[in-house]
Amino acid sequence: MRLKIIRISVIILFLLITGDLLYVQVIRGNYYYNLSKNNRVRIVPLGSWRGLIFDRNGVVLADNRLGYNVLITPQEVKDLNEVFAFLEDVLGINEKKLTTTYQNKKTAPFAPIVLKENISREQALMIEENRYRFPSLFVQENFERVYPFNDIGAHVLGYVGKVNRAKLEKLKEYGYSPQSTVGYTGVEEYYDSFLRGVEGGIQIEVNSRGQQVRILSFKDPVQGQNITLTLDSKIQTAMRDLLGDSRGVIIAMDMDNGEILGMVSSPSYDPNLFTTGDNQKAAALMSKNNSPLFNRAIKGAFPPGSVFKVAMALAALDFQKIKQQTSFICTGTYQVGDKAFRCTHAHGNQNLIEAIAHSCNIYFYHLGQMLGVDAMNRYAQELGLGNLTLIDLPYEQEGNVPGRFSKKRGAQRWYMGDILNFAIGQGDLLTTPLQLLRMMAIVGREGDDVQPHLIKNIGDELVTKYSFFRHVAIDPTAYQLVNKGLRAAVNTFSGTANAADIHGLFVAGKTGTAQTSGNQDTHAWFVGYAIGEQRKIAFCVFLEHGGSSQNATIVARSLLMRLQEQKYL
Repeated sequence: MRLKIIRISVIILFLLITGDLLYVQVIRGNYYYNLSKNNRVRIVPLGSWRGLIFDRNGVVLADNRLGYNVLITPQEVKDLNEVFAFLEDVLGINEKKLTTTYQNKKTAPFAPIVLKENISREQALMIEENRYRFPSLFVQENFERVYPFNDIGAHVLGYVGKVNRAKLEKLKEYGYSPQSTVGYTGVEEYYDSFLRGVEGGIQIEVNSRGQQVRILSFKDPVQGQNITLTLDSKIQTAMRDLLGDSRGVIIAMDMDNGEILGMVSSPSYDPNLFTTGDNQKAAALMSKNNSPLFNRAIKGAFPPGSVFKVAMALAALDFQKIKQQTSFICTGTYQVGDKAFRCTHAHGNQNLIEAIAHSCNIYFYHLGQMLGVDAMNRYAQELGLGNLTLIDLPYEQEGNVPGRFSKKRGAQRWYMGDILNFAIGQGDLLTTPLQLLRMMAIVGREGDDVQPHLIKNIGDELVTKYSFFRHVAIDPTAYQLVNKGLRAAVNTFSGTANAADIHGLFVAGKTGTAQTSGNQDTHAWFVGYAIGEQRKIAFCVFLEHGGSSQNATIVARSLLMRLQEQKYL
């Protein structure tokens, strides 16, 4: 009986094994064959050289330099401790850190692991000379991104680095791999698809233990396309010098076509820190109180102060609430109930041109009462405030133009004090420096808008997508009168921007001193345009906590005089 049970058990086991073999080899044979075939082929990616970035005159702003990485192939390692002891002497990296890097990056025996990027040529030669001792080690040439101007224009250019997990999830369907180098911020990120080129790779056959058997194919990487920007490196350098250690922004734009000639945000940073592997210095930038990585030109939302009076004047004229000679008396204070709203001076009787030139708060308090919230909101947005300019840079901010039911205020009631603060560019109103620059260009062109942009050429092809026409339909007479006021602010002795009056240049603009929270100094603005023999330029000077707007005006004067001397104007 016992023998019979054993026989039956053996037969059942045999049938189960036979059935399983039939299932695997016959029914699911093709499936497992394809898995086996795919499993024996591996792809080792090869990064491509990145396209260069030039300024408008052909000066290189972002270059490539030959660099060296040291890699190790796990399947060829005989004594890991001996290898790491050798590398500790050559690279100055302790064995513990090398071991951690090795363990974290190891994915397969055949797949090379990058132990250290951007080693020196001397270190590379020493490693190659010892290949006979350590066949698992090898040096691979790679590109290293170099920014010759260091911190000048870093916010526009951005920087490059290895793709992080978040980006890889979004970009892997476009051919990015964990070893890909990508742009972060600036034009490096915005035009990454053109700059990055096409990665190459080595197709390797491996055995069942994951060890390399042979190389099946090799594909050379293709260098990315070069791009040319509208920036001028000389203007960038001049702007950086003028800002010095101050927090602030200077922007200059060609009014005829929207080309950004210069854009500098201060404080800045050296993007080379992100490409040389100095992770400690790069990480230290993140924790600095003055936010050097923050591009104030497009991401900083600040109260515009009296620069907003330009929009107020246009709205009141277009609504036919006032005419050129409409006057109000400025006694230095404007009483609303038991609260006094002040002006900088007792200007006396002021018409529109004088009120713009002298930046009289009292005049614009009257206009605020006449227009109301809805009209102020409408005209501000028509002139581009509170809206993205759609410049070709990532992470631009909208700012905020308050309205009757805006998100920031909700259903909160508007009091007269809120309206008066709005009328002189304070309260909840927040704009970026680039938005104010664009607004001033619209006014200077009497309603014709241009698209601010940085790209000029991709490869040899001229980029024309930013050539568009939009007209801000406001009464032409209103533009003409406001432009007279902006000119008077500069070329009359009592004008708030008289310091920017330069012989041989037509300069017009509006100053602004914007109050801030706490006991900090006010923000200083001067935004305007200049017409010279060569071109028309709209400019914006913003000094964060810079005190009087006179400080911004003096900086603008220095900039315009340099442009005039260098025949840009």
